[in-house]
Amino acid sequence: MTDKNWQDEELWIVTASSSDDVSKQGMKAVRGNGNPYSSPAVTDEEIKNSRITAGTLAKQMSHFVGVISGVFSNVQKQVETQGELQLDEITLTVEISSEGEIKLLGTGVKAAGKGAIELKFKRSSPQSPVN
Repeated sequence: MTDKNWQDEELWIVTASSSDDVSKQGMKAVRGNGNPYSSPAVTDEEIKNSRITAGTLAKQMSHFVGVISGVFSNVQKQVETQGELQLDEITLTVEISSEGEIKLLGTGVKAAGKGAIELKFKRSSPQSPVN
């Protein structure tokens, strides 16, 4: 594969979606074990395969990283004005939708087994001058 056409290569995205219309409306439904708050098991009918180009995924990831960079740049400015603190590392968990959208996972989302990706951003160390 040459560098100029990697964006045209297609990737498979496998996602699971809930077919439970009641839970989509914000209501809890009693499931197999009687617990209205348990997550249903994923069945074969809920698995969705789709293909996206590497270029589409790259654009989505670039957009996501650009926005996150702006957000945390603003946070760093606020931290610096309030003391001698420094933001050294940020860890985010994201998920890729069947359309290639990059979604930030918030607190309480069970990412295990869902194909979540952990992005870890570290402050670059200052470059020592070369003699």
